[in-house]
Order: sequence, then C-alpha cells, then structure tokens
Amino acid sequence: MILLVGLGNPGEKYARNRHNVGFMAADAIVRRHSFSPSRARFQGLVCEGTLAGEKAIVLKPTTYMNESGRAVGEAMRFYKLTPADIVVFYDELDLEAGKVRMKTGGGAAGHNGIRSIATHIGPEFRRVRIGIGHPGDKERVLGHVLGDFAKADAAWVEPMLDAMADAAPLLAQGKDATFANKVHLALNPEPEKKKSKQQDSDGE
Repeated sequence: MILLVGLGNPGEKYARNRHNVGFMAADAIVRRHSFSPSRARFQGLVCEGTLAGEKAIVLKPTTYMNESGRAVGEAMRFYKLTPADIVVFYDELDLEAGKVRMKTGGGAAGHNGIRSIATHIGPEFRRVRIGIGHPGDKERVLGHVLGDFAKADAAWVEPMLDAMADAAPLLAQGKDATFANKVHLALNPEPEKKKSKQQDSDGE
C-alpha cells in the first residue's frame, strides 16, 4: 500500500498558488486513475484507488501547510505504514520551474510543510520535488510562493501534472528513479528529435 500526499493550503484563495502545486499533482493522479470521491479524514481530504495493482491513498492535508505533518502522521499510524510507504508532492524553490526530481530523506530546505512532516514521522519519506523556480531575490520569495501561476505557466504546468499522473503507478512499485526519468522524458522530448534529425542528415 502507498500513501501519496499532496501539499498545499486549503480554500479557493490559495487554489492556484505555486505553493499548492502538490495539491494539483494529487488531484491529477486522482482524476487520471479514477480514484474515489474525496472524503474528510485524518485532518485532510482522502481519495482511495489502485496503482499498479496496489492499494493507494491520496491525502491532501487541510491543516494549512505548516501543520501538514499532523494529517500525514495520523494517516500513517492508521494504516500501519512506514515512511518508505509515503510519497509527498510539493513545490521546490531551488528547482527550475517545470523540473521534477525524486529524493528520499534529507532536510526541509526551508519548506514548512516538509519540516512539519519530518517532525511527525521522521525525515525518511519519499519526496517528489516540483520546481517552481526562484524569483531571484529573497525579498520576493513569499510573494512568488504564495502568488498564483501566471496564465502563460499553463504551457508547462499542465503537461507536467499529466506526466506525473501518467507515471504514478511506478511510485506504487517503488520505482522512484524510473518515475522521475519517465516524467523527465515526457517533458523533454527534444533531444530525441534532434538525434533523429542528425540521423536523417547522416543518412543523406
């Protein structure tokens, strides 16, 4: 069994914030894999489904970002899971916008949601870091994180969410590196095109 956690802040006011991209990823997985309608549970919203033949739970904590760990800890204890069974999707300032990286464990890098989860269950959970880019100036970080994605961002946000939803069964199989690679290839097909063009010209 796997617990997929999307991080964000509840409410319409925050729905399109960059800080809510974890919620967006959770919603994309629920839609793509026909999970159950959400219900209130574990201080969050829970949907149930199946990924790669494994039972999967998607949890969106409704505690506000800084207290996300309360919801995750409660769900983990109820299902008798370990941190290795938990995958958290969240926004990452230090990654270029549209980049997706996987890691297990490590520090919080200033992310209050990750810090809260680590406090409640320890740091050794799996993480899908979703790049939102850095505004370049410390003073602008808060406005950037809590600001909405621009309309133009849809050009990369939507394909990225689709790619993560498509690849989600690999997470249930414990194939984190393959998940990250599949998402990367879905979002960066250009090298393949360049290679085939090169082959064409070589052939001529």
